[in-house]
Amino acid sequence: MELAGKIALVTGAGSGIGRASALKLAAAGADIAALSNDADEVDAVAGDIEALGRKVLPLVADVSNPKEMEAAFTRTNQVLGGLNILHANAGINGVWAPIEDFDVKDWDRVHAVNSRGTFLSVHHAIPLMREAGGGSIVITSSINGTKSFTYVGASAYGATKMGQISFTKMAAVELARYKIRVNAVCPGGINTNIETTTIKQNLEKVALNIQHPEGEIPLTGGNPGSAEDVAELVLFLASERSKHITGTPIYIDGAQSLVT
Repeated sequence: MELAGKIALVTGAGSGIGRASALKLAAAGADIAALSNDADEVDAVAGDIEALGRKVLPLVADVSNPKEMEAAFTRTNQVLGGLNILHANAGINGVWAPIEDFDVKDWDRVHAVNSRGTFLSVHHAIPLMREAGGGSIVITSSINGTKSFTYVGASAYGATKMGQISFTKMAAVELARYKIRVNAVCPGGINTNIETTTIKQNLEKVALNIQHPEGEIPLTGGNPGSAEDVAELVLFLASERSKHITGTPIYIDGAQSLVT
């Protein structure tokens, strides 16, 4: 129970990495504000957190909406009594398409969720963590656009993921004075449902003739990692075990980005 007495807010907590992270942090003793834009999903994960004996606050909000995010953090403070840990996890793949075919509305939507959503989460977490005397922020980035650049059509997504790394480093320097640490996790292939919501258009126009090793993930013989693998890393970064680590992107991909 290394997080006993701590309060964590997880965005994108309704499924995938966010859900696994919320449950992992709760199992370690933290009370959880679980935020998602899907009420049914967030209610389901809230029930699982309650079953672990922890307090949970289900929050339904669009991470790109400033008013909704401000209200979510205000509610967290009122109900749970502060904030020590933020996992800014919510994100979308959105549309993957050749740059010349990319519609500006699709570009803006990916940036609204991934970039603005990360900013708003951190922005509203800071005063609560300052009041608590410090805290840990973990941002979910990716290998795609930061270390691996061969997934054609993912220019909007990749731009947001590289932007999150820069934001992580700059925030780490700025917030160190408040004892707030900021790190990023960069997953490779993980067994979640994010691919089912990816819209791919005209990618044959920009396809690359690259021969990857069979399976692409050397450590596991091609099998993707699990959301729980990433959640273990989030727990480490949220805990005192990582108390001298900040401004650091950590790749969790089974060496995938080394061969792709």
